[in-house]
Amino acid sequence: MNLIVAVDQNWAIGNQNRLLVRIPQDQKFFRQKTTGNVVIMGRKTLESFPNGAPLPNRVNIVITKRTDYEGKGAVVVHSVEEAAAEAEKYTGKEIYVIGGGTIYEQMLPYCKKALVTYVDHAYAADTYFPVRLSESPEWKLTEESEEQTYFDLEYYFRTYERT
Repeated sequence: MNLIVAVDQNWAIGNQNRLLVRIPQDQKFFRQKTTGNVVIMGRKTLESFPNGAPLPNRVNIVITKRTDYEGKGAVVVHSVEEAAAEAEKYTGKEIYVIGGGTIYEQMLPYCKKALVTYVDHAYAADTYFPVRLSESPEWKLTEESEEQTYFDLEYYFRTYERT
């Protein structure tokens, strides 16, 4: 299982249930990696999408404690264990945990690879990735892109793998 996330200098990932910044190349990277595959997210992440609709051309698995929740075409589960079991049904597909903060924290033990877009800027934020992978002995940086720019922002595509 993999995870995919965009973080700022402080490993922040969001503010008021929104992304910190929208970088077209990062969004394209996200689409390339997740289209045709399985994405696992929390209810609030699903609800942050346009019209609260699941991402097209992907299996969307949504974790929520709400037993009466209907995910508009997503597969709804009620625990990380259920999510992991559901994801295993899709053989031949990559699995990506896509947020939010609580889901990253709960699903991190299942993940072997992390695709991180590191934005070299600090934003006002209320949600953070649970671990600074760059400082964790359990994770190793195995790949890093050249510096990318979007207007005056500098960012990098990084891959971390569990050691």
